[in-house]
Amino acid sequence: MSESQATFQNAFYIGNNFNAILYGVELVLYFMTVRAMFNPKHRQMHSRGSDKFFVFFSTALLCLNTIFVATEAVFGQEMWVVHADYPGGQDAYLDDFAAVWYQTLGTAASIVLNLLSDGLLIYRCWIIWDDIRVVMFPIVLYLGTFSVGIVQLYESGRPNANYFAGLAKQLGISYTSCVISLNLIVSGLIFGRILYLIRRVAHIVGVDREYTTAAAILVESAALYSLTGIAYLVSFAIESQTSIFFLSVYVMMTCIAPQMIILRVVVGRAWTRERSAMTSTNLEFTKSAQNATETRLEFGADESNAVKHSGFVTTQQSDSSTVDVVEAV
Repeated sequence: MSESQATFQNAFYIGNNFNAILYGVELVLYFMTVRAMFNPKHRQMHSRGSDKFFVFFSTALLCLNTIFVATEAVFGQEMWVVHADYPGGQDAYLDDFAAVWYQTLGTAASIVLNLLSDGLLIYRCWIIWDDIRVVMFPIVLYLGTFSVGIVQLYESGRPNANYFAGLAKQLGISYTSCVISLNLIVSGLIFGRILYLIRRVAHIVGVDREYTTAAAILVESAALYSLTGIAYLVSFAIESQTSIFFLSVYVMMTCIAPQMIILRVVVGRAWTRERSAMTSTNLEFTKSAQNATETRLEFGADESNAVKHSGFVTTQQSDSSTVDVVEAV
């Protein structure tokens, strides 16, 4: 086994272990979300339509993530245990079976997982900004990402193809670049909008702390999703053998990040369109009140100066009259 392939094999093994750990985190978040939805207090305050949507959406995320974790684990077992004596070793097995059907299934699951997560992020961006114009470009980029993902899936799933070599690799770089660019744009829009509202309004009218903590902003903007994507894109583009590890973590965050957003929505701690609109309205009302106060103060100051000036003139006129009378006498 060459040194580079040894690094790849070790990164693949460590990535599978991280998959198992992070899958446990996803299960906890999923069941916390379902439990919160079936809370009687929650069911009185929220519509059942949105609950059904989030249940199906969360379940779809979990199922797709399960497919990815399972296919990676099975491929590792086949390569290291079942076919440990494969002619040429693990490197030869990897080259010959990288496009096996269940690996293609795992790749397809990760692409659909990306599409669902990015769709939720665009929706959340629209909710927080409350302006469809803001998300027009991300929507166009989203459609382009979908097209490139389908082509990349087809190319990497062909017989004797390899996700990390040839045309499949080039398409993979293009697809990942589109996905990460979309993540960064949408996450940046969400992060910037929340930060703007906090800085412009919190010190004037106040915003609940549960909406303004660093952790809340990171969750709302899906920052972990974007950051792990950048790490994977860089390692994949420079042909680092550790890219398989960052891919594993990135796909897991593709599921965990939106699940954390859904959990915040369900428990009533996420930014909503009403809260964003109310915050903006409070900001405009506060500005109007401040302008009105400044106008009243300026008017009062001008009126006071006028009164003082008028009294001064009268006194002068009175003094002048007195002088004139005295002089006449």
